[in-house]
Amino acid sequence: MPDGPGFPAADGRASAAAGQLPGPAAIVVSGLAKRVADASGELTILHEVDFTVQRAETLAIVGASGSGKSTLLGLLAGLDAPSAGKVLLDGVDIYALDEDGRAALRKEKLGFVFQSFQLLAHLTALENVMLPLELAGAADARARAEAMLARVGLSSRLRHYPKYLSGGEQQRVALARAFVGAPPLLFADEPTGSLDAATGNAVIELMFELNRQHGSTLVLVTHDQSMAARCGRTITIAAGRLV
Repeated sequence: MPDGPGFPAADGRASAAAGQLPGPAAIVVSGLAKRVADASGELTILHEVDFTVQRAETLAIVGASGSGKSTLLGLLAGLDAPSAGKVLLDGVDIYALDEDGRAALRKEKLGFVFQSFQLLAHLTALENVMLPLELAGAADARARAEAMLARVGLSSRLRHYPKYLSGGEQQRVALARAFVGAPPLLFADEPTGSLDAATGNAVIELMFELNRQHGSTLVLVTHDQSMAARCGRTITIAAGRLV
């Protein structure tokens, strides 16, 4: 059984069907490529990729292991530099910014959920969720973090460190941290890959429910076709190319 309360079913397709909101597209990818040097010369991890994600849309990026999907997500978040091409987030060309500029943009616009949770071991659940708010200078960081942890069913675990939380609880803390600042964009990289099936299903339900309520644009990388089917749209990558 998943640890924690059950969560109401929520489908990402509701967000996608809500229509395209005013303003620029959430994400515009143009000619995006990634090449690295290897023993044989040059290896192309990602060929020239083009696609657009509208605001409040839910998009799944699927593909086999090694297909380039996680590389693509990292490039969309500005965590790595492309060999060619552009990424516009909410109309901003992120690779026209320097590293500090990209970090500031991520802080303002982006929440990220990792397969390995990426919680800070020396911080409690509450402190992990408070951190992005404190970095943004929010005066009410504690109250907002407590409310979000209550929303994900962890009111009784506020002062627990990650090592004392189960995998499902850690991922729910990670979701709370990603959503607490109400970012317009949420990226998730195999968010249930470290969880058993039952716990993973509860986390999926929670992620889509939170996303629906916040109206954010969700882009998730997954090899799970059933999770991808919950999104409004799916793109497939094979050998670094869109299929």
